[in-house]
Amino acid sequence: MDGQILVGITSAAILATGLYKGYRRLKLSRAKYPSLTGHSRMAKLFTGLIPNYVYPEDSWLNRDGVHEVVATRRRGAFSQLVSDLEQKCPRTLAATDAIAPRISDIQFTRRYRIPFQFRNASVKKLQIGNVWESSHGSWLVDLDGNRYLDLSGSYGVNLFGLDFYKSTINEAVDNAKDLGPFLGGYHPSIVRVTEDLLAISGMDEVSFHMSGTEAVMQAVRLARYHTGKRRLVRFCGAYHGWWDDVQPGPGNPMPPSRQTLTLREMHQRTLDYLATSKDVACVLINPIQAMHPNKAAPTDSMLIDGQRHVEFNREAYSAWLSALRSVCDARGIVMILDEVFLGFRLAKGGAQEYFGVRADLVTYGKTLGGGFPVGVLCGKSSLMRRFKEGRPADICFARGTFNAHPYVLTAMQAFLDRTKSPEIKTLYAEMEVLWTARRERLNRQLAERQLPLRFEGMPTVWSLIFTRPGRYHWLLQFYLRREGIVLSWVGTGRLIFNLQFSEQEFEEFSHKLFAAALQFQQHGWWAGSPHRGEAGRIRRQILKELLINRFKSA
Repeated sequence: MDGQILVGITSAAILATGLYKGYRRLKLSRAKYPSLTGHSRMAKLFTGLIPNYVYPEDSWLNRDGVHEVVATRRRGAFSQLVSDLEQKCPRTLAATDAIAPRISDIQFTRRYRIPFQFRNASVKKLQIGNVWESSHGSWLVDLDGNRYLDLSGSYGVNLFGLDFYKSTINEAVDNAKDLGPFLGGYHPSIVRVTEDLLAISGMDEVSFHMSGTEAVMQAVRLARYHTGKRRLVRFCGAYHGWWDDVQPGPGNPMPPSRQTLTLREMHQRTLDYLATSKDVACVLINPIQAMHPNKAAPTDSMLIDGQRHVEFNREAYSAWLSALRSVCDARGIVMILDEVFLGFRLAKGGAQEYFGVRADLVTYGKTLGGGFPVGVLCGKSSLMRRFKEGRPADICFARGTFNAHPYVLTAMQAFLDRTKSPEIKTLYAEMEVLWTARRERLNRQLAERQLPLRFEGMPTVWSLIFTRPGRYHWLLQFYLRREGIVLSWVGTGRLIFNLQFSEQEFEEFSHKLFAAALQFQQHGWWAGSPHRGEAGRIRRQILKELLINRFKSA
């Protein structure tokens, strides 16, 4: 009898455990975003099944079913575009072509400016240079002497204009030259740099690293070390560097880590899951996602149907971060704010100040280095300590050869000193009103010209939105380059202005944009169906192509 009772109790316990695990798994599934982006394992499997195919030379110009007259007009316009770009900068293109076979980054960015179906022999002739002679404020000069407005923003580094960083670099070299590249100790500037960083971040301690990626890696490592938990939560579509734990799915050859959860941002189900979690060490937040929650960064190569969805709502994102902060506090989850990209751009106090939230750990990089590469982690003392009292062998190691390099420290000091100037304070104070007004004015002008374009985004980080579906929106980036606008490799998905972008420069940008867009329209690239249902038709067409070519290659 006792044995039967024991068996019954054991069976009940096993059943209860199974039911609880099933309940937790269901709750986790409901907290994931209902797309491939939100399910890294399925996304990795799906992308591995996508066949490679290219539209033939005789049909790539009318994939949207336009009349042959329009296709012929497109053919002539495309040939002229290729010729104009070649003739405009032959030395720059030659220099880029010379190094491209030896530099994998150039090979990658060249390839992924264009949707893969369009990479036929004709389209591959469409090249732009990436070697530069000089810079002045918001302008770049190529090897052929052509001037371009820089809207790449040096991937977020260029916050105050290129001349600003030339100045901080020169000051840094002058201040550090006596000590030189001595490593392991510190330049005296570390005292003021540390004081300023702790005042800005509101934290207790700081550690220096060689990149923003390293700073994020150390933040996660410290969170796991001090909480004794393994799991980290990242949000769907967010980027925190290319290391394995935070980039599960496509782009990472390793299988998705079971210690990394990709959850839905700005959703109650995520808060519900976290509120009952016992194994989550930290939550990673990249505030740039406020522009497009739960979606990957918008790139021109992914303009499958010509549509992208970007809508920034400061109040809603602030409320989300506040709710997330409360759940993290209740469950002992470390809240990490990854400001490597946006740090100092939204406010001097960064996203913490702008959205009115306090993180446990915050990372900085890019612009903070004053023109040199750097990563910085600021945090509470209870989380920053790399050892435990009474347990001498229990440490959390992190070092790097170039951490706190003298020239980088003096460049940071120069950068931080300049942010205290009345001029920079005025830029911050006027930023929100000024850039909102500029965006609204430009959107009105685009509407008046009946161009199917508008801009959305944060004060100085915008995405170009296409208000009608289409197959050729990715081509607009090359029209913009011909007019003298430089974008990063993601194209029109992210335009990054510097805070000292003058009114005259903004007018020049507007005129170049209008010229490129009007030519694009006249050449027939928007001649396909303007109806909203067209986007669905395009997606169905591409799905059919994928299936046909998949079975062909099987």
